[in-house]
Amino acid sequence: MLEYFPNNYVWNLSTNLALAMGASLGEVDAICRQLVEVSGRGDDEGTEAFFQAWCEQADRLVELADEDLAANRRLSAGAKHGRAAIYYLTAERMQHRDYAPRQAVYRRLLDSFAKFIDLHDENCERVEISYQDKSLAGLFVQARQSGGGPSPCVALFNGLDSTKEMIYGSGIQQALARRGISSIAVDQPGVGEALRLQGLSATVEAETWAGAVADYLETREDVAPGLLGIAAWSLGGYYAPRAAAMEKRFKLCVAWGAIYDWGELQRRRLAREGDRPVPHYWEHVQWVWGKSSLAEFMALAPDITLATVIEKITVPLLIVHGSNDRQIPVDDARRLYEGAINSPKRELKIFTQREGGVEHCSADNQANAKDYIADWVSETFTELGAKGASRPEV
Repeated sequence: MLEYFPNNYVWNLSTNLALAMGASLGEVDAICRQLVEVSGRGDDEGTEAFFQAWCEQADRLVELADEDLAANRRLSAGAKHGRAAIYYLTAERMQHRDYAPRQAVYRRLLDSFAKFIDLHDENCERVEISYQDKSLAGLFVQARQSGGGPSPCVALFNGLDSTKEMIYGSGIQQALARRGISSIAVDQPGVGEALRLQGLSATVEAETWAGAVADYLETREDVAPGLLGIAAWSLGGYYAPRAAAMEKRFKLCVAWGAIYDWGELQRRRLAREGDRPVPHYWEHVQWVWGKSSLAEFMALAPDITLATVIEKITVPLLIVHGSNDRQIPVDDARRLYEGAINSPKRELKIFTQREGGVEHCSADNQANAKDYIADWVSETFTELGAKGASRPEV
């Protein structure tokens, strides 16, 4: 993993995630060089400086995009807005939940991402999915197929602190589209727009919101009936298998970064084992899960486990994990694999130094993991009877 910041895993992880989403190495280098000295000053002072540096670069790109538009250079403007959205996202997600400036920057992120999609002619449609008298925002990417017709579709979900824009930026949706598979990346309760704009907290019963997404996908004529999959990363390594176990409309499942017993991991983390994925970690998890105190959250945490539902997974299951994951031990991946005894096709893929992608959700090198997942999904949908999902569209 590219590590600018000695002894600051969280900042290094965020920097690598930005690069994985399509950030410019030169722009990231300019941002990070000015932050090296401040990186060891602690959460409050350090993360505010982090916020300002990434936002300054994003603001500069927005100005440059306006100049491109004035010259009728739409594609160039769109590309700059795409990188601005990455930098706003990187800045915003690292802050304390009550840090007021993050609200305005989140709006700038959404605005720049929308302009990126429009101006850059991206194969991406923003959709709204009805859920509990509110809505979940999603990004639908259409399969590339020479023959046309409805396509298999994968519903992609987040972890503890990612967003649908991060999923899109990873390239997994584009990789699936090239293999004849549509996809939708959704901000489920507890993340992104659902948490920030709708006030929807995370829930143990992932099948409730995953089922709402399945309801929506069944209304689309371009989605093949009976050929839905589910995939998610990080804490989504709990959400996706849980949803697949309980919501039988999903015919395959991918855990990109395994979770077996997240509650147990929180007990260990509270005892100062392992790295925190975001600053102000305990305040963040309380916000995500809608709890008013650490004690209230820790009372809920033991329920966030696959131990009680794992034998109900009856669909093909792929588990992808990094051999040097510093947040979730590889043993969780093995326990998930060993417990899914009723999956008709289960595979555990642990990425090594030879392949790259050894960190959490392959943040150090997502390219090979992304392609591995897309190939497995394509091959598995073909085995399930899908047409046009077996080879890339050239």
